[in-house]
Amino acid sequence: MLRATPFLLFDGNCAEAMSFYQKSLGGDLTLTKLGDTPMKDSFPLEKHGHIINAYLKSGSIEISATDWMASPEFDPIQGNMSAIFVTGHTYDELKTIFDNLKDENNNSRLQELHKMPFGIYGQFYDKYGVQWIFRSNG
Repeated sequence: MLRATPFLLFDGNCAEAMSFYQKSLGGDLTLTKLGDTPMKDSFPLEKHGHIINAYLKSGSIEISATDWMASPEFDPIQGNMSAIFVTGHTYDELKTIFDNLKDENNNSRLQELHKMPFGIYGQFYDKYGVQWIFRSNG
């Protein structure tokens, strides 16, 4: 079953912000540092302390987040620091809506669905400038 939640991107203060949201909203918070994942070797050492995934669940409120990991040509600025995060169970479940939403004419940030150490991942900006991030475990 597909789900969509807010996804926030922070510039090095993800743990602080998500801890604040947990204190404000209650619930359970999971923080995963880049340096604790198999992906760490793909990034410079100074990024290893950054949060690669944060997840807060408080009742029916769910927020996912990360510290900015994009290459320098995509600096974090107000407007590109949030996304709609779509999760599913399989590649096929994501593929249909991924293809329906992506803008074939705007591929500056397109990452087709592909395997990563944590599952299937893909992202893009749609024709309205909204950022979409997709993930599944299988």
